[in-house]
Amino acid sequence: MSESEGSVRVVGTAHVSAESVREVEETIEEERPDTVAVELDEGRHRQMRGEEPEDLEAGDLLQGNTVFQFLAYWMLSYVQARMGDKFDIQPGAELLAAVETAEDLGTPVALVDRDIQETIRRFWKRMTLLEKLRVVGSLAFGVTDPRIAGVVFGLLVGVFVGPLVGVFGGALGVTQPLLVRLTGGALLTLVSGYVLSELALRTMADDVAAMAVAAGGGVAIGLVGGTGLGLTDPLVTQYLGDFAVTAMGSMTLGVTAGLVVGLVAAGVMSLTGTGEHAEEEFEEFDPDELTDTDVVTAMMEEFREFSPGGAEALIDERDAFIAHNLIDLRRQGNDVVAVVGAGHQAGIEAYLETPGTLPPRSSLTGEEGSSLVPWGKLIAVGITVAFVAFFVLLAMAGVGNAFLLKLFAAWFLINGLFAAGLARLAGATWPSALVGGSIAWLTSINPLLAPGWFAGYVELRYTTVSVSDIATLNELLSDEERPIGELVADMLNVPLFKLIMIVGMTNVGSFVASFLFALYVLPAFFSGVGGVDAVPRLMVEGAENSARAVVRWVT
Repeated sequence: MSESEGSVRVVGTAHVSAESVREVEETIEEERPDTVAVELDEGRHRQMRGEEPEDLEAGDLLQGNTVFQFLAYWMLSYVQARMGDKFDIQPGAELLAAVETAEDLGTPVALVDRDIQETIRRFWKRMTLLEKLRVVGSLAFGVTDPRIAGVVFGLLVGVFVGPLVGVFGGALGVTQPLLVRLTGGALLTLVSGYVLSELALRTMADDVAAMAVAAGGGVAIGLVGGTGLGLTDPLVTQYLGDFAVTAMGSMTLGVTAGLVVGLVAAGVMSLTGTGEHAEEEFEEFDPDELTDTDVVTAMMEEFREFSPGGAEALIDERDAFIAHNLIDLRRQGNDVVAVVGAGHQAGIEAYLETPGTLPPRSSLTGEEGSSLVPWGKLIAVGITVAFVAFFVLLAMAGVGNAFLLKLFAAWFLINGLFAAGLARLAGATWPSALVGGSIAWLTSINPLLAPGWFAGYVELRYTTVSVSDIATLNELLSDEERPIGELVADMLNVPLFKLIMIVGMTNVGSFVASFLFALYVLPAFFSGVGGVDAVPRLMVEGAENSARAVVRWVT
């Protein structure tokens, strides 16, 4: 180090430790540095000082993967808020104390961290799809009742198993009489459950208990009267065709199998303590033991085991980015006190000692380089082209316009009903749900679009989301005494959470509708033209006729 260079003292702190606040204040007052550097970016600094605008930018929230990135940011915010409540200190209070102490002394403040939005974006992009699913699953099982997590997991399994039963059920011994029984049981369950819910809600004070009674009673009646005794078999056979029976019966069997899997998973989770382990560790945290790591970095170190790329973006890259800024300050002759999370201290100090090991600054910001072939866009365009070609080739093969119009109408209606229905279930207004439903047919064939975006933009005409919604959600999640039904209802009353649910549920509805359409509706439509086996033949005929037409046009 040359004589003209300054110095850097790195103070590692725990973001939820009161002792860290005192240490920061005392260090700055004793050292009287030329500059106080803090592990903050401009946005977090304004937000910490109450200067951040309350309204969130709708376009930023609804574009691409930003919703998922926001969820990751929210979960990190929630963990810090919980630990801050436990230790009776505002998360990041030591950083604010550093800024305020420097201002009291007339010392310049340097914000040396990378923009949080860029960090979360790079963190999310670095993870593989499997890693993202594992992270979300770990977070869900860490804050959710194992029984709820198990049932939700079972329902997801059932949605995918049902169509497979419809296609391959015959080979597995699933007969048509069995599907008739299952269809009758499902219908009887829905009808009786609805009637019981109306009665229970009028006679019971606790709505959650009323719905539990209705659900339990409906399932019992359906199992005994429909599936067990077959009381509904004559009605099902008379009024429902084979297609409807196959669709409803196989879906019922799939969901039932999924719920069994979910209940088993819930039992295993309860016995092994999954879902309670994280809470026990949280309760056992001692603030005096937080001097060697900050809470966010400690949490991310757990992710490093199965997401090295994500941890690199959240921890290692920020160490290098902060070190670059501190070295610049040191080269300008400043004596610096740098206040950072203790989990970053070792990495930053290593770079300060050996600046030659720093990665280029340009590699730490901006869009990362990707493969030369944009596979995602190519696949999306391919799906769209295949959809258009499907209808064009069928038309060229001589399939009637009336048939094609009915097929398209079925595609439009099924996508619209599922997307709009799930949007309404999430609390969307009718205009939002109808817009999402009307767009769903198009976006379900183009992965680059999503009906949830359109539904979300319309919903923002009727509601306003703000930064304060995050604190409201954290407060709701921290109330361990609140029943799960009441918790979900209260969270849906928070505009930000409601908007995210509307966007997500609309997209899920379109995806599920496309999946069910391909497995159930298409076979039923083509039964009149030779069955599904005839589709390849018709496509080939259409291609040949198209080729002949092109040759005639050219010559």
